Amino acid sequence: MTPAHRQPPVALTVAGSDSGGGAGIQADLHTFAAHAVHGTSVVTALTAQNTRGVTAAHAAPADFVRAQLEAVLSDFDVAAVKTGMLGDEATLGVVAEYGGADRLPFLVVDPVMVTTSGDSLFSGDAAAYLGRLGPLATVITPNLPEAGRLLGRELRGVDDMREAARALATYGPRAVMVKGGHAAGASVTDVLWCDGRMLDLT
Repeated sequence: MTPAHRQPPVALTVAGSDSGGGAGIQADLHTFAAHAVHGTSVVTALTAQNTRGVTAAHAAPADFVRAQLEAVLSDFDVAAVKTGMLGDEATLGVVAEYGGADRLPFLVVDPVMVTTSGDSLFSGDAAAYLGRLGPLATVITPNLPEAGRLLGRELRGVDDMREAARALATYGPRAVMVKGGHAAGASVTDVLWCDGRMLDLT
């Protein structure tokens, strides 16, 4: 088989649908395609959303999330998985079940829990989120408000982000990146903890 006919790698996004196309399933699929990766998807929620915010959200039943996962994983050789909005603890439980059975390789956990305007996108317990997905994750990528919710405290600047990355790392992921786009100030700094090292990414 020539290189031109090789099948592209397959990635799976498990997330909510963004009707505005700027986040969620739509953004993940755009990103996969930009890197020559075939994107598959499991829709966990429908949102009424645009550039100004989320006006409504409707979670998919956990059994339907399970059916979508089974459909994709039984047919595609998925090389990596990314989660986004999971919505509630029932869906979280399904994802954790598949991850615990080693069916979600190279799991990237983006804990989409809070909108930019502060509305909650996850109705369950943040501690349960960390406890169930942290040990299964290759990397966790919360933004500043999400890291704060996961840890149960307010986070403000880069020093808080570093402490948050260290704290989140204790739950078992191989790496943690705390995204600083919501921090005050003109410059944006992301903080990466990996293999015991802390890096500031500007």
